[in-house]
Amino acid sequence: MLKGLMITPPVIGRISIGRVVERNGKRLPEKDDQFTLTSQVQGRDGWLLHPLDEKLRKEAEGHKLRSIPVRLLFNDSSLNLRADYSLFDRATGRPVCVGNGETCRRTGKEGVASLPCPGPDACTFAKEACKAYARLNVVIGEGEDDALGSFVLRTTSYNTIRTLAARLAYFSAVSGGLLACLPLELKLRGKSTTMSYGTPIYYVDLVVRTGLTLEQAITQAKELNERRRASGFDQAALDGAAQDGFANGVFEELEEDVLVVVEEFYSSTEPGEASNGHRGGAVNGNLRERLAAKVARIDEA
Repeated sequence: MLKGLMITPPVIGRISIGRVVERNGKRLPEKDDQFTLTSQVQGRDGWLLHPLDEKLRKEAEGHKLRSIPVRLLFNDSSLNLRADYSLFDRATGRPVCVGNGETCRRTGKEGVASLPCPGPDACTFAKEACKAYARLNVVIGEGEDDALGSFVLRTTSYNTIRTLAARLAYFSAVSGGLLACLPLELKLRGKSTTMSYGTPIYYVDLVVRTGLTLEQAITQAKELNERRRASGFDQAALDGAAQDGFANGVFEELEEDVLVVVEEFYSSTEPGEASNGHRGGAVNGNLRERLAAKVARIDEA
């Protein structure tokens, strides 16, 4: 295994709430009130839809995708949801500093250093450019086509991060640690806050799949766990392999992925638009040109 390269769960698609639009010459994130499932291929008009998007949308009320049936890959909550405070270099798209509120890993001229992390509000180094950033990997449905191929939900929403972290901890506790066997569902919820001036904002919740009680879901999880064990499926070994993969590198995002992350979550906001209480600077022109070049290469292929 290549040292320094973090090995992350295989991704076959993205889960997003919104898209990036061009407004007054700037590419800005625009939120939506529904999920969108995309492939990992981007064209001139944005991300190409994944076939599952159309399938699930047809089954959804009003064809609005506000819930997605999922299973988790791992029993360990911290492997399914990775959250940290992240600072990216907007000129290159590379991660500069990643911390958890206690310690951080920061890149410098002499390499990567481990330093104290005071959090984004008290960090003089980041100057309010640091954000909470999380990734959740899930298997959609029962993983019929690819049991280990996941969709990734990336978010900088404190409401989403806090809710998902709580749900994972609670579901793990009540199921006896059988997170990977529980039939669950991602659900989009709305709420109004002081910062949103009464306008609904949307965040992601994780609940028991529609039609099931918590007790029924736990019973199904126990039955699936027994079937997997009987077939030779080793969940503990899978969790261990994932843990080793995450520990093999310093930063999770590859440079090619970070370019998109910076554009989607770290773009500037227009007056009156909330962005987790902070305003970022506009995406660097050099970075935008690199994104455009990447799209052009895809279109030419």
